[in-house]
Amino acid sequence: MHDAIERKRKEMFDMAGRYGFASERTIRCSQELDRLLNAFMQTKQHNEEVL
Repeated sequence: MHDAIERKRKEMFDMAGRYGFASERTIRCSQELDRLLNAFMQTKQHNEEVL
């Protein structure tokens, strides 16, 4: 999951550089990154609760 997050983060910064931070493409990519980060945090929290 770390690799997917880092790839999406790089993609977002590339989009921001190309189209600007407020562009629809960059915002959509940022939202996808948010979903990945949220999924990662939920998995991490669940794993900590199990221990």
